[in-house]
Amino acid sequence: MKVAVLDAQGAGLGQAVIKKIRREIGKSIYIIALGTNTVATSNMIKAGANEGITGEESICLFFKNNTVNSIVGPIGIICSGGIQGEITPNISEGIFKMECTKYIIPLRKHGIYIPGTRNLEIKEIIKEIVNDMKNGIKG
Repeated sequence: MKVAVLDAQGAGLGQAVIKKIRREIGKSIYIIALGTNTVATSNMIKAGANEGITGEESICLFFKNNTVNSIVGPIGIICSGGIQGEITPNISEGIFKMECTKYIIPLRKHGIYIPGTRNLEIKEIIKEIVNDMKNGIKG
């Protein structure tokens, strides 16, 4: 299984996701860290990603030339201008066009609220994502 984790700024959320995947599933998942900047990529690699890709051009090239089973990231990754402007229209469009499961973590930021989502803590959301990945490996 191949998973891309996309994050920006310091990639705190991306790091948490990668650490949880490594703890719960181990090395059977290949993780690609997609960071909008070098700090984000570096932090996700330190958290356990197998490889890292940095910047808009490289991330969009990755989307065009690769397949993954899933992409994980905060809701800002699907919003042009999201995550303090680090998500460009090309990145959000590239994510949308990927033929894979998109695990979007519904943070209540930027006036975005998704009705029907439960008020879970981030660690509970990440646990739910990792459990779904485990089921995908088994099934």
